[in-house]
Order: sequence, then structure tokens, then C-alpha cells
Amino acid sequence: MSISIEKITPVIGGEVSGIDLAMMTPEQGQELRAALAERGVLVFRDQKLDHAAHKRVAMHFGTGKLHRHPLALSAGSNDPDVLLVKATASSKFAAGDGWHTDVSCDLTPIAASLLYMREFPECGGGDTLFASMNEAYELLSDPIKSLIGSLSAVHDGALPWRQGYGREPDAGMTFNRTVHPIVIRHPVSGKPLLWINRGFTTRIEGLSSFESKYLLDMLFHHIEATPRIQCRVRWAPDTLVIWDNIGTQHHAVWDYYPHTRAAERVSAIGGELRAA
Repeated sequence: MSISIEKITPVIGGEVSGIDLAMMTPEQGQELRAALAERGVLVFRDQKLDHAAHKRVAMHFGTGKLHRHPLALSAGSNDPDVLLVKATASSKFAAGDGWHTDVSCDLTPIAASLLYMREFPECGGGDTLFASMNEAYELLSDPIKSLIGSLSAVHDGALPWRQGYGREPDAGMTFNRTVHPIVIRHPVSGKPLLWINRGFTTRIEGLSSFESKYLLDMLFHHIEATPRIQCRVRWAPDTLVIWDNIGTQHHAVWDYYPHTRAAERVSAIGGELRAA
């Protein structure tokens, strides 16, 4: 059976059918890699994946190296390549509850993340929103494009602890802190993309703190408040979603408290980013 993709919106996202990811061939991997660069988000229903199969699928994306999150083992996983993403009635926060790009503070950020749903809240909810960073860039005016095209911004791995977890990092913990261009080229499609996000970007180099804050706030608001660049994915158990972590941002909505949502994430590392 051949792979088919039904668009979720005209701009972003696709529901994929006609493939068993546990038995994926190299040729299918190439096809999906091209589809991911085009659609940004791919949704696969009714997949049966153990950790080994999950990781084999991820190896078809990026540079063939898996990302190891520093919290993977402490979060409850027995595999450093697999990050457990879980929120329960006792959780004080839910990972991903806010617009962000995964670990954009790395010099070679994650190219693609693959989230596999294990347990889903019976009350519903728990959707994930995604936004196209190419479309976000294209909708900006020419003067703003000209301004940000020459600027770079700081991405700090300590920021999620302070604004997401609500506390200072543990003593002795170190985090990547990298300067990236605000506008980059997608490594596969070559399209220009916005590369800033509220989860990790702290300031724009060369601007005053006042200028940096308000320019970043304008760009964040543009991404978050423009529905035409977004799609919404509804989860079910045994659903795998792959998103292009370079070309999109996402927000995992925490609207299911006190119910439980548990998933496992494997991510593939990409290459160093290049300015557009």
C-alpha cells in the first residue's frame, strides 16, 4: 500500500496513512523526510511501537544521531534516548505548555521530534498546536523582514527552568547558551524561517534591553496569535506525531487537569543553522 497524506490545513500538517512505521523501509523514510519538510507536522494513527522501533523511525531524520535530554532518566525513562512526557494530578506544570521550539539553545538543534502517545486523558483535551515558521516569516512586512534579517538572538537553556518550572536550576547544572540568526534557511527546503521562540530566546544582540524586549514580544505575538499559520492535532493512544523542529513551533495544551497524559519523545539532531 502506498503512503498517502491528507492535509490538516492548507499551510501546515498532514495525516499519513498507508504505512506501518515499525516496518518502515529506507525508501519510505526518504519520502517521509521530504513530506515533513513540506508539511511541517505528520500524524500517524494506530501505530505499535516499542522503544527500539520508535528510535529506528527517528534515525531517518536529521543527521542520524539521537538527542539525549538531560532529564530523560530522572523523568522516569529507562532509556536515555527516550524522554517521558507526563502530566498527572500531582504535576505542578506540564512540559510544553507554552509556545516553543525544542532545545533551540543547542548549537546543532533538534531537527525532528517524534512523540508517541501512551496514555490519553479520558476527559479529552491535551491537543498540541503547531505553527509554521516559514509562513510566519512570509506574513511579515518587508521593512520588518529587512530589520530582523541582519539580527541574531540569544537562546538560553536555563530559561525554561525560570519561566516554565518556576524555580532556579539545581546547583551545578549547566545549560547550552547559543546565538542564532533570527532568520534562517530550512536545511531541506531552503525556505526562510523565523528562529526565535518564547521558550528559549532571551534577547536580541546589538539592541538595547527595551528594543530587544518589544521586538521579541511583537514576533512572539505574531506567531501565537495568527491562526492561519497553525494547525491543531488531536491525540489518541498509539498515535505518533513527527514535527519539523526547525520549521515549526508547538504548544502542548494543558487543559486536562487532574487527568493523566503520558507520551514518549525521541528526537533526531540536525546540523548547524545557517542565516537566510
